Amino acid sequence: MTASPHDVPISSRSARAAAFSVHIFTALGAGVALIAMLEAVRMHWAGMFGWLGVALVIDAIDGPVARRLNVGQVLPDWSGEALDFVVDFITYVFVPAYAITASGILAPMSAAPLGVGIVVSSALYFADRRMKTSDNHFRGFPALWNAVAFYLFLLHPAQWVGSLAVLALIVLTFVPLHVIHPVRVSRLRRLNLALIALWGVLAIVALVQDFRVATPVSAALCAIAVYIVCGDTVIRLLTPTAR
Repeated sequence: MTASPHDVPISSRSARAAAFSVHIFTALGAGVALIAMLEAVRMHWAGMFGWLGVALVIDAIDGPVARRLNVGQVLPDWSGEALDFVVDFITYVFVPAYAITASGILAPMSAAPLGVGIVVSSALYFADRRMKTSDNHFRGFPALWNAVAFYLFLLHPAQWVGSLAVLALIVLTFVPLHVIHPVRVSRLRRLNLALIALWGVLAIVALVQDFRVATPVSAALCAIAVYIVCGDTVIRLLTPTAR
């Protein structure tokens, strides 16, 4: 006999409602990305980065909540992973790629081709099942183009330097270097989380001041970025047991 909807336990309905609310929260990141894009089109760059920061907060919260509520099992017909990838591509790649190519930071002749390179290489990266290592490091440059755009606006290098940096990162997408996932990598997690918290505070300072920050702030932001990208390699060289 087929159970009627009224036979479903209230707790199950509550669990499904709670689980689906997590998917809605994740999807909200796409709406935030649209607002960021509108800011970018108006060339309100600090506002764009502010909204991308909101998207980062959503991305940081939804995963732990989804695991706590066992969303995958409660709603097996809805793929949280697919939803997360869609939102991440918009917020981490597409909107920042527009900002990088439309802001005049890159050499004019290279801007459009490099923008295409950003979105194509990132789409391929998101489809690569090997993008994460067994110990939760990213394999290759992890398509964090929102961070790249932030540093280009912060440092404002010469156009040819910016173009070469973007080209190098596109290539590094396919190079098997290990990049720290600050939240999921267990080794030195407290240090990683502390540095990310410090980075967040300094990034807010940079946005409030429209990127016109003191040299120590820029230096600290750059040092944290270098640690995230190169820290694993350095640790493995200094501590053979970490290999």
